[in-house]
Amino acid sequence: MKRHTLIWIGIASLAFHAVDTAFGVTIPAGTPLVVRTLHGISSIDAPGTRFPAELEKEVVVNGKVGLPVGTKVSGRIATSKRTHTSSQRLSVDITDVQVGGRSLPIKTAGAIGLENSAYKTRRGVSVSTSSYQVPSGRKIEFRLAQPLNL
Repeated sequence: MKRHTLIWIGIASLAFHAVDTAFGVTIPAGTPLVVRTLHGISSIDAPGTRFPAELEKEVVVNGKVGLPVGTKVSGRIATSKRTHTSSQRLSVDITDVQVGGRSLPIKTAGAIGLENSAYKTRRGVSVSTSSYQVPSGRKIEFRLAQPLNL
């Protein structure tokens, strides 16, 4: 009985230490977040449509892993080419991150390099003249617009 108690105390202290090291970290504004989409996103999806993703690269601050690989994040479509006459481009943002069983709101400055790479001019400039799909599993980079306190 005493042995089981000591084992449980050891496990609890390790779990507390793991949670404690993740919290108390502030990830500064401008930090890149590289995510992988878990579902496809279309340039004609309605603004406000949410999509799931997960971190592709861990986020390290002062030698501590603030957000490990695989951390779940949620995003939403900010603008899209909802109708064929719209001149809007597809833009998305990450809106929250799952840390320690809780959802924390975050603000990003939009995706970097999210364009229709299927249509390019002779000079290599991407054009969005038609609807297109960002496939599931696509890596997208964002930058934090505000610090994130864990």
